[in-house]
Amino acid sequence: MSEAVYTSICDALAEQGWIIVPDFLDAQTVSELHQLAQQRREAFHRAGVGRETAHQVRNDIRGDSVLWIEDHDAAMQQANARMAQLQQHLNRELFLGLAELEWHFAHYPVGAFYQRHLDQHRAQDTRVVTVVQYLNPDWHTDDGGQLRLYLNDGEQLDVTPYGGTLAVFMSDRFEHEVLPARRDRYSLTGWYRRRAV
Repeated sequence: MSEAVYTSICDALAEQGWIIVPDFLDAQTVSELHQLAQQRREAFHRAGVGRETAHQVRNDIRGDSVLWIEDHDAAMQQANARMAQLQQHLNRELFLGLAELEWHFAHYPVGAFYQRHLDQHRAQDTRVVTVVQYLNPDWHTDDGGQLRLYLNDGEQLDVTPYGGTLAVFMSDRFEHEVLPARRDRYSLTGWYRRRAV
């Protein structure tokens, strides 16, 4: 991937706090990651809300299941390498002090959603940049499952989860939600984090 792509992401985050990048991952890698997520569906567990000490499953708030990433499959290595390069650029160009990427597979079954929320917990600023890498080959707009970002000007931006698309935004600035889909919806979702002080 060209340096210009990483620079454009940094520029957009500095100027408006978010960016949507089509084809951040190539179709072959997306397909392999999609297959990997499907193969491991039985290892996924229901996602909850709140901090770890008060973590609870709430069907009325979110309906996804997650699998934290610990493996070294070739497709996962490629995705992780791209994200490591992005982290280096974010630190070098925006001085964000990002220490790690914490991300997981996310699966939304048909009809599942995630209500409007902010990724950064109160009085805890370790989550700095949110990233969502979509893994849905042959997705169509009318399949639903859009990420809805609530922008600073009061407008909304709906992001269709096309395979390969990467959504990047500042974790403390943008409330967002996931709309219900008509098909199973997969992504790699997480946060670049700084160390707690």
